[in-house]
Amino acid sequence: MATTAAPPTPPTDITIRLPSKYTSSTTTTTTTTPFAPPPLEWLYRTWSVTHSNLSLWLTARNVRITYKPHPPTTGTPPKHRIDDLVEYEARSGKGGVKTVKGVDTATSPGETGVWQWRGKGWLTLLTSHWEVLGWGERAAPDGEVERWVVTWFAATTFTKEGVDIYSDRKEGGSEELVADILAALRAVEAKPLAEMCAEGKLVPVEISLPWKES
Repeated sequence: MATTAAPPTPPTDITIRLPSKYTSSTTTTTTTTPFAPPPLEWLYRTWSVTHSNLSLWLTARNVRITYKPHPPTTGTPPKHRIDDLVEYEARSGKGGVKTVKGVDTATSPGETGVWQWRGKGWLTLLTSHWEVLGWGERAAPDGEVERWVVTWFAATTFTKEGVDIYSDRKEGGSEELVADILAALRAVEAKPLAEMCAEGKLVPVEISLPWKES
């Protein structure tokens, strides 16, 4: 009888892999630890976007992304899909919560770290490619377990390529964790990615609690 491999244990160290765009036979991750993408069940939660170089998020606040289960594709073998809801507020604090709804489809069967996003409704013609570069969890100074994700998004007609840092805490990751993530990103071998994450380019997204509810 075939057995199903156990999902990877969330890493406690900071491991950053390169986006496929920058991968070659001579490049490596920032540590010798092999990279395993996160399990779907681990991704299913609401993430606060704490750092980004996407221009839209730099004019917004309280940006959060909620991933939920979505039926897989009907192909053989099927590909994973996840429901993708983005919510954010105007930086001025005026108005309500704006939303962007879409569906992420894995680029290959069994994949959980490389995705193709497509918008829903009137955004159905819009697509984008994104990849998980790093993820994990560890205890914060206050003893709470904090989870984090680093994603890279490819350039589109409307946006340049860039990097986002997610935290499962509304207030964002602890100062120590964020510092370690930023240091790992700036140490990667691919110079364009390191420059993309340099000080002043990968910057904090404003967080002003409590979040408004949509």
